[in-house]
Amino acid sequence: MHDNEVINILLNQLSFSPKNISDLKIFKNELLKANTRHNFISKNTETVIWHRHILDSAQLVKFIDFSKGSLSDLGSGAGFPGLILALFNKNKNFHVKLYEKSPVKRAFLRDISDRLSLQIEICGNIYNESIDTDYIVSRAFKKLESIIQVSREIAKKSHKLIILKGQNAQEDLKKAFNKEKYDYKLENSITNEKSKIILVDFKK
Repeated sequence: MHDNEVINILLNQLSFSPKNISDLKIFKNELLKANTRHNFISKNTETVIWHRHILDSAQLVKFIDFSKGSLSDLGSGAGFPGLILALFNKNKNFHVKLYEKSPVKRAFLRDISDRLSLQIEICGNIYNESIDTDYIVSRAFKKLESIIQVSREIAKKSHKLIILKGQNAQEDLKKAFNKEKYDYKLENSITNEKSKIILVDFKK
């Protein structure tokens, strides 16, 4: 998928604004600069960053009500998906937290969030924190069992867990939920026909 096709999807299907697209272009350029030094994303995905990373993250806006609440991103890395969601968010009262244990990646997230005037709280290791947000999102963080453990043991309130997962999502869910059962849904990813988006409602 060409970059212009991705931008059209962002504008016309996911309701990103022209200002959002301008900010995403700045973010992409700064990420590529940083990637020459720190390898934040795989080198072979640099030429498809709009599709592989930005759109893959941006599609989650369909499952989040930004009119109220708060969101945590587990293992945000270079900002996927949490920074992309924060960039889309237009509600100053909707709070976004990015959890990232790497000091180098946290520095990048702070720099780009300041550059784009994003209201983001950047935190360290999730296991040193208590999570009290309405949404928890994750992309390429840990095995599904570990993410479920965070939702079950570290999250302090009822929340919706949203996970971008590969083609083994159904099998991984069975392993993760082998003892306890939770209500969940699988949605198709718009970036890869074999990938899934897992939606789980956790009640506390």
